[in-house]
Amino acid sequence: MGSRISTGCKSLSGTSVASPVVAGMVCLLVSVIPESSRKDTLNPASMKQALVEGAAKLSGPNMYEQGAGRVDLLESYEILKSYKPRASIFPSTLDYTDCPYSWPFCRQPLYAGAMPVIFNATILNGMGVIGYVESPPTWHPLDEVGNLLSIHFTYSEVIWPWTGYFALHMQIKEEGAQFSGEIGGNVTLRVYSPPAQGEKDIRISTCVLQLKLKVVPTPPRSKRVLWDQFHNIKYPPGYIPRDSLDVRNDILDWHGDHLHTNFHIMFNMLRDAGYYVETLGSPFTCFDALRYGTLLLVDLEEEYFQEEIDKLRDDVLNSGLGLAVFSEWYNVDTMVKMRFFDDNTRSWWTPVTGGANVPALNDLLAPFGIAFGDKILNGDFSINGEHSRYASGTDIVRFPQGGYVHKFPFLDSSESGATQNVLRTPEMTMADSPILGLLEMGEGRVAVYGDSNCLDSSHMVTNCYWLLRKILDFTGGNIKDPVLFSNSVKQKSPLYVEDNQLPSRRTDVNFSTYSAVVGKEVICGSDSVFEIWGTKGYSSQIRGTNRRLPGYSVVDLDRGLNSTVDTSNLKHPKLLGENRSDSLGNRYFGLFYGDELDMPVVVPSHWLVHAIIAVTGILLVLSFWRIRQKRRRRRKGSGSGRFSNL
Repeated sequence: MGSRISTGCKSLSGTSVASPVVAGMVCLLVSVIPESSRKDTLNPASMKQALVEGAAKLSGPNMYEQGAGRVDLLESYEILKSYKPRASIFPSTLDYTDCPYSWPFCRQPLYAGAMPVIFNATILNGMGVIGYVESPPTWHPLDEVGNLLSIHFTYSEVIWPWTGYFALHMQIKEEGAQFSGEIGGNVTLRVYSPPAQGEKDIRISTCVLQLKLKVVPTPPRSKRVLWDQFHNIKYPPGYIPRDSLDVRNDILDWHGDHLHTNFHIMFNMLRDAGYYVETLGSPFTCFDALRYGTLLLVDLEEEYFQEEIDKLRDDVLNSGLGLAVFSEWYNVDTMVKMRFFDDNTRSWWTPVTGGANVPALNDLLAPFGIAFGDKILNGDFSINGEHSRYASGTDIVRFPQGGYVHKFPFLDSSESGATQNVLRTPEMTMADSPILGLLEMGEGRVAVYGDSNCLDSSHMVTNCYWLLRKILDFTGGNIKDPVLFSNSVKQKSPLYVEDNQLPSRRTDVNFSTYSAVVGKEVICGSDSVFEIWGTKGYSSQIRGTNRRLPGYSVVDLDRGLNSTVDTSNLKHPKLLGENRSDSLGNRYFGLFYGDELDMPVVVPSHWLVHAIIAVTGILLVLSFWRIRQKRRRRRKGSGSGRFSNL
């Protein structure tokens, strides 16, 4: 609430009006601290401690919406009045039973075998501008049950200026797979700072973070969904354009495309439907496909490592993983037209990709015979009475025979399509565009849809949660909705266009500037399960084979053109790493005899093969030289006899 310019009061919301209120509080708090003690008491950290610890928590919003809550001037004053320099952690409590404040944590309990749940907190150090973490943090469970919780910590070893970060990576151990209940305890962290002026001893403070966590038995595979966050390019490294081109006043895709931001309503819907949703923040090599029913890819702008493409192919065909893809528009001519001059940076901004990176998605889907096109489609459609809006989505241009493809008449607003639409007469009918495809592939299942706006709460016209649920029922549990799998939409012949008709990458953009893939190495980060941190992850289950579709034999280039490989059996993935029981030479010489390697063949195999060839050539030259020397000795000993004619 504030004063209206004319008369009376006015209410406003947002950082622009909250910041002046907090700044005014800071001035008032400083003014009531005796001037003689201000230097010892007041600093940015102590002031923030007083503000957040004195605030009143609100009943509705979650911790990311309200922070500590509504500021309370008198409570903050009482804290400062008796303040002694110390360090603290904010938030000081993570309570899974405190909903909705602890959302999203309170929305989904922990269970064994899941990706780590990461809780980020802030270290506030009121003891000095610089501080240090004395030793690794310690987890203190309340009882024996707490030993089922495994916590890894990442944190600022040097706290400067005044603040640092503190992250908990929490997993339930495998022995807790059937446990149901609560785990409680606290985490302690000791911080020290150099002595203040006039002091001799260092300043030490122990910070405490209280934990109260809910745990359930590990859910069935069919109900576990893995959300790919790694291949989403985070705002703002470059000009990543909006997904719905109808929205003119919001040109950047700046909402983060995260389960807990613009997809939070979808996340809540999936939880209500009984699904457990985990986040993948590392490449596809960093998860075990046998644990998940569906890998969910929504509105992704990133490229893919070749290792990811190979592993995903094997995960679907051989491990029974379901794959659900929600794409977006991609049209180079339209991207060029979206160029604008930014007054802040005094430079021209050009989109680095479309709403989604369709060329990269097409590479990922190529082993399944699926590809998206470059149309920008808009219109309304309905399936079995469920109405949806298709907002700047793309079309499907490749899909195998035997799959199920749904087509609807839409307007194409891409640069080429817009011209055709202008020339269209009222008597002409719009051509049907394929937008939804479903397919069984080997042991797994694949579903693709050309638009993600119906899942994104940023600019949603109508939601398609009903469609997402039916897709996940299929990909995760092989439950086929009779309408989606009607014989009328079954492909009697494949959809196919030539390679030169597929969307191409922009050649005038240095994508490596924005990418976590291009020019980088495969590595599993601290958001992966603990045992593969810092590794390349799990190996693909079948290596040395070319891409193929179900029903066709695999030609193994390592085994010879007349050999085939049976890919029908499920195999557990292996960690990428060295098999120390075999010598290096035995592993690489196995290439020549078609042996299956226990590790991926990486770049060194190329120079090793060349080296083997070179050494072989040198040995042959030496052999011929020795033969020639023997012949010369024989000629000298026998004159011009029969040996001279050899």
